[in-house]
Amino acid sequence: MKKILFINACIRPESRTLLLAQEVLKRLDGEIEEVNLCKEKIYPLDWERLEERTRLVMQKDFSAPIFKYANQFIKANEILIAAPCWDSAFPSVLRVYFEHVTITGLTFKYSPEGIPIGLCSADRMIYVTTAGGPFKNQTQGYDYVKTLANSFYGIPKILCFRAENLDIRDADINSIMQKAINDIKTADL
Repeated sequence: MKKILFINACIRPESRTLLLAQEVLKRLDGEIEEVNLCKEKIYPLDWERLEERTRLVMQKDFSAPIFKYANQFIKANEILIAAPCWDSAFPSVLRVYFEHVTITGLTFKYSPEGIPIGLCSADRMIYVTTAGGPFKNQTQGYDYVKTLANSFYGIPKILCFRAENLDIRDADINSIMQKAINDIKTADL
């Protein structure tokens, strides 16, 4: 059975991004494992944790708890990320998560020429986001995730579903959300 990893970076309980992600989940077929980043005890790497991680990577011991998220990530056949647009990107907890996932020798390795080669099983990543204002052709959060997926993890296909201008005065929120839901329903998933 296909393993779907759902990375939930939605901070607010009434998140519109989460509503869109749930529409995507309805379309996916497989065993869904959710990582709710708001409930996880995930911290940025400090000097001590970085030293520990480096030592374990050098020993090729990827069974330690510090590699929990990376081990989960490499086993997924498909990855869904739900992250609202905050400060032109996404909530910082998602960046910290990627810090714990991007591990040399586990999720990627370097070629003799120094080029990253992905080691992940996923053939597709789906990124879902919403914004209170316009994206104005700036999707820095999506672009960052796409770069990681393509350049480090070896995930060839990346899709993005989004709704914008949700907090603009007199915005028709229902229409904006419905359009995004229709995009999800008609997409080739």
